[in-house]
Amino acid sequence: MYPDLAVYSARMRSPLRRLSILPKLRSIPIDKLTPVRAENMRLRSIELEVPDRESAVRFLRDTWGLLDAGERNGTSYLRGTEDLSYAVSVVQGASTAVAAVTFCGSKPEVLKIRKRAAAAGAPLGPMRDFDEPGRGSGFLVEGPEGHVFRFLTERKRAKKLRADRDRPLQVTHVVLNARDREACTRFAVDVLGFRLSDRTGFMSFVRCDRVHHAVAYAQANNSFLNHVAFEMTDIDAVMRGIGRLKDAGIETFWGPGRHGPGNNVFAYFVAPFGAAVEYTAEVQRVGPSYKVGSPEDWKWPPNRNDHWGVSPRNTAAIAKAEREFRFRPLAA
Repeated sequence: MYPDLAVYSARMRSPLRRLSILPKLRSIPIDKLTPVRAENMRLRSIELEVPDRESAVRFLRDTWGLLDAGERNGTSYLRGTEDLSYAVSVVQGASTAVAAVTFCGSKPEVLKIRKRAAAAGAPLGPMRDFDEPGRGSGFLVEGPEGHVFRFLTERKRAKKLRADRDRPLQVTHVVLNARDREACTRFAVDVLGFRLSDRTGFMSFVRCDRVHHAVAYAQANNSFLNHVAFEMTDIDAVMRGIGRLKDAGIETFWGPGRHGPGNNVFAYFVAPFGAAVEYTAEVQRVGPSYKVGSPEDWKWPPNRNDHWGVSPRNTAAIAKAEREFRFRPLAA
């Protein structure tokens, strides 16, 4: 169990408690919401719990390409080559779970998000220090369907390392399943201060900086983790990654291909510990003038769901991986 989220509350597990913030958000059209101006906010990491920590760390380091960023209190940390303290934390747990999706930013940004979350009635954890790489200080907040986000200001920034085509740069986005995609998107924009980038018939993409999306919500019958995407240096790095995973006996369940929203190259796999993971490159960077796309802008010809259309999807593998990691409830 992730040590900083070890105490859970039955009250927080109640769907009624989580959905109590929605009436305050539904009264404003999504396109009219005013986001917090994100100056330094970045997606930093995802915090995972798995039954076999050593095996998961070995895969993420030796096969996937992340670098060892240390171990503290039974938690392993792994990083990419960008100037972020770490990309993934892994702790031993009784079952697979996500403890939080973590963002780091300036202190004013973090405090502004906390103020907005409190005003919206979102479940909040206390302000506190975290004993981990970066020595961050901040809080956790729970979204309307139990997705847990953590916002930190780091006291110690990591140094950027030399880019390596066989190693990820960073976690570039997480996709979350959602029963009520519009409500979750509204929460991300109105409470967390993100900007809406695009909407398709079944997904919404939001950003916290110039990267096209840091979080996307996929319409589903559950609220689990859909997948985690790791940015690579270029297309060649993605293709090399496909070969490296193939050598390890792990085939793609979709890819290579190029998405519509975000225009990024992709290749998806199921990690040995059960999560869907993605290598991606050439993720679109956008500014304030970027026109929000609608479902009408993202229609594909028959039997096509990306620009290239060269790779079939293993729907059975996708369905299983997307139901593997649920979020741990936030402590009261």
